[in-house]
Amino acid sequence: MPEETSSFVGRRTELILVERALGEHRLTTLTGSGGVGKSRLALRAAERARAAGDYPDGVWWADLAPLHDERMLLSTVSDAVGLSDHSLRMPIDALCEWLVHRRLLLVLDSCERMTEACGHLVGELLTAVPGLTVLTTSRQPLGIPAEHLLDVPPLPLDGVDGEDGEDGLDDVLQLFRDRAARAAPRLSFDDPDTLASAAQICHRLEGIPLAVELACARLDENSVDQIALLLDSRLDTLTHQNVWPQRHRALRTAIGWSHELCAPLERLLWARLSVFRGDIDANDARAVCAGGPLTPDGVTQALAGLARQSVLRRDTFGADGHDRYRMLDTIREYGTMWLAELGEEKLLADRHAAHFADLARRAHTGWAGGGQVAWYRRITDTHADLCAALNHLLAEDPAAALDMAGRVAFFWTCCGHLHEARLYLEYALDADRTPGPDRSRALWALGVTVMLQGDHEGAFRLGERCSVAAWHDREPESLLSAAYLLSLTCLMMGRAQASYVVADRALRTHPADFFDSPAQLRCRLARIFALTGLGRFDEARDQAVELRRVCVDRGECWTRSYADYQLALVFLLQGRPYEAEAYARSMVAGKEELGDSFGIALGLDLLAAAVAAQGDGERAAHAYGTGQAFWRMIGHPQRGTPELEQVREECERQARVAAGNPAYENAFHRGLVDDGRSGLARALRGHLPGD
Repeated sequence: MPEETSSFVGRRTELILVERALGEHRLTTLTGSGGVGKSRLALRAAERARAAGDYPDGVWWADLAPLHDERMLLSTVSDAVGLSDHSLRMPIDALCEWLVHRRLLLVLDSCERMTEACGHLVGELLTAVPGLTVLTTSRQPLGIPAEHLLDVPPLPLDGVDGEDGEDGLDDVLQLFRDRAARAAPRLSFDDPDTLASAAQICHRLEGIPLAVELACARLDENSVDQIALLLDSRLDTLTHQNVWPQRHRALRTAIGWSHELCAPLERLLWARLSVFRGDIDANDARAVCAGGPLTPDGVTQALAGLARQSVLRRDTFGADGHDRYRMLDTIREYGTMWLAELGEEKLLADRHAAHFADLARRAHTGWAGGGQVAWYRRITDTHADLCAALNHLLAEDPAAALDMAGRVAFFWTCCGHLHEARLYLEYALDADRTPGPDRSRALWALGVTVMLQGDHEGAFRLGERCSVAAWHDREPESLLSAAYLLSLTCLMMGRAQASYVVADRALRTHPADFFDSPAQLRCRLARIFALTGLGRFDEARDQAVELRRVCVDRGECWTRSYADYQLALVFLLQGRPYEAEAYARSMVAGKEELGDSFGIALGLDLLAAAVAAQGDGERAAHAYGTGQAFWRMIGHPQRGTPELEQVREECERQARVAAGNPAYENAFHRGLVDDGRSGLARALRGHLPGD
């Protein structure tokens, strides 16, 4: 759920109506014009429902505002409810299965760009999931039979005359006062004239909350009286000119007036920022929007100015404290209009795509370094803009799209975006068939994606195609990547000897330092997997220890966590459960850093087996149940290399014997239904020997 960063004012009647509607209808849509406060009302209603415990399986929020492409709708909703589907099923089937036994409230915010697609999705979900209640916000209805509509009007203006009513200051004046306190903390409303001017502004802006907020943002430079006079003058002009329909005039006036009062470079930045789809990182804004009179330093200053005037909403994130900015849809639309007036639409779309293609390139280059975790988080934070960039490049520059898709897809497979990875890779491979390293990389990335979806034969065929393409490239990186894909798919198909031969031959043919390339690391890892599959445990352990050491020295996480996985498995198979537990716990910690639900599920299974082998049946059952929750989250039955099946069976047997069936079932169920973070917190206790 989003955090409320400012006070919530009024809406007592509307909250009662929403609460009643949620109890009586399975789909409620809050309609109303832009800026009227639909999202804030939905958020407050959802928070009240959660606090009341009305939905045992939670209240979940999906922000659809960044979406400009219906293809991302399903994945966005799936992400919102915690599903990172890795299966080959249709995404709608996976989502329905994930929700089918749950009783929850799903909020879809800002459906207006894709009402038909949202209506279709909601209709399917309501049919398949009997315990689901949906609350949506949209400027127009979804248009399906189950929909109950609640119109969200502006804040009421009856009695707003600058004097306190029986219940104190009227809601719209209270909103004015709260927002004014942020822009002009020393402003006093004790003066009746000031209060009367504030009431006049609220009337002229028709009680629309966003319009009132924009007007209040100008109070650091203007008095309340001055703002009232300026708005009167502007509205009179627009009324005579009949520029906009009456229902849009107040909000458009406030936005347009805010635009006029911005400095010229702030107006230019406002227009250029409209090209972004998600939250805007300050560094990305400087890279995309600087140019002409707007320097990078000018972008920084204009960002601060737009945030001060409530055109942007600023947030700070991450350990490095980078600023990120959010632009409301209504304000973004105004910027898009001005971008078209400036004739810069294509220029900015090209810049935006080039910047995010370069980001994918830098992330790919930095994958094996100490900044790996930071790159994964960066790719996650910019997902909507990466997709927008790929859409643009597919239409304008297919060769660049192929290069970008091949570089970003491996990150997406780890972050749970397998469907998008496959979709864009297939589009890009079809759009540009030019042989070369970029095509080989995209084939390899598609093979990894297909393998993680469980289609091992399909992945093997892609591995063969990748090998042929790599042979023509004559580049070690391409050849080692193809070998990694073929080695792993052979192992998953029960061909451990073939897996070992492929990886070992590639590494001997292209000897290099561990960190010579990401493919070197991955191919060495595949060879260790194959050694374990062949029962050559001492060799697997020694190679995994060495691989883990160099990864720890470099701060690399992905390979290190899979070296932990192999060490945990080897120690478990050798009857050394305490060492196995320590390395399984380390693997889970690494995969949690990367946001890799598939890796977490694998690690929790090994952790449960190691704990069961120590005789602690209840703790093993809880870890095993938590692991099952993660397997459900990715839409798969338990997966992994073939030798894991026997390990899991032995884990359950030992844990049941140690705890007894009733205690085992109780602990397993707690792990299955508890909050995932709680289960992971239990799993991550303890330390590695010697660390």
